[in-house]
Amino acid sequence: MAVRPGWLLPTGQTRQTTRLTQVGAVTPTTPLASRSGVLPGSADGQYRVGGLSMTGSGPMTATVHAGRAVVQGPPEQGAYPVTLDGDTVLTFGDGNPLHPRIDLVVLRVRDADADNGGAYEAGLEIVVGQPSATPVAPPAPATSLPLFTVRVKAGTSAGTGGIAWTGGDLTDLRTTVAAVGGILPVYNNAGVPGSYPGQYQDNHTARHLQRWSGTEWVAYPREIGGIAPQSALSVGSYAGQFREHNGVLQRWNGTVWATYHPPVESETTTSGAVALPNWALVSFDARRTRSGLCTMTVTVNRTGPQIDANSAGNIVDEPLCTLPSGWRTAVGMDAVASDGFAEGTAWLSTSGQVTLRTWSSNGALVNGRNVRVSATYILP
Repeated sequence: MAVRPGWLLPTGQTRQTTRLTQVGAVTPTTPLASRSGVLPGSADGQYRVGGLSMTGSGPMTATVHAGRAVVQGPPEQGAYPVTLDGDTVLTFGDGNPLHPRIDLVVLRVRDADADNGGAYEAGLEIVVGQPSATPVAPPAPATSLPLFTVRVKAGTSAGTGGIAWTGGDLTDLRTTVAAVGGILPVYNNAGVPGSYPGQYQDNHTARHLQRWSGTEWVAYPREIGGIAPQSALSVGSYAGQFREHNGVLQRWNGTVWATYHPPVESETTTSGAVALPNWALVSFDARRTRSGLCTMTVTVNRTGPQIDANSAGNIVDEPLCTLPSGWRTAVGMDAVASDGFAEGTAWLSTSGQVTLRTWSSNGALVNGRNVRVSATYILP
């Protein structure tokens, strides 16, 4: 297996190498330079970055798996497309007897035209760190892409169990690149500044798309009128912007965040009520909201004989009218009734019938007078 650098060797770049290294991924950082990083993707589509991954394969050995990357040198050198076309095993040295160390695994390009090192090649390298009571990773060489750090504890060797590959000794440093104009999948590089206003990245941890404003990564829904999440905004960007604040929806009015009270959507009607015998319909007015709250007033005129209430205000139940379907109460309830001379209560049934049940003491329902019934209730 070989590490294949594109457009590095002075002679002999094969057609196969050219095909493998034409990655088309240059995320710019300056007019001349691009990000170094690994091309995203995995064989089954489950992982953001599968290329150039590393797993332990022995007590002191690890396997770096195939993948493609871009390694940026100094701006004038340009970016080197590099492909590892097969799995490669790396062997780590035993640990220091007294102190731990941190080794750095890099993908490195050597270009004699630029570094005067005499070589035209790319390869995987282990940069061995210095043993210390508080070790730090060594700096990455020029024109290299850091891939992983490996902590080698004091006294570590194959005979003592080796490196804890799945126990916290291996740290993934890989970052991603994408073609210019493409959406960059964030992987260990959420805080890396953007290159130009309008650049996008997908922040998997925050679970939203972000746009580079020129000074910061801004959640994309915030830019297009979406509701900014808790603590995302202290000052609004434009009048009419919304945010969620401690469970309350707020709207930026240009000066302050104000609690948002949406307009009440409602519907009205004046038709559909039907008078029952001995009564004539004069008017019906009702209004209902989208939330199911209804307010109505129905007025009927007495056309039958007079009805007298006793001293206790009792009368025989007197049906007045029926309300239209869709404007009836969800549960039976009392409503107020009046003719301007006396008053009483009417029963609103779930079937829509309005029935007068009581009237003022010794009062009368006189022929020719109007009786108004009003109520507010919840619709079914």
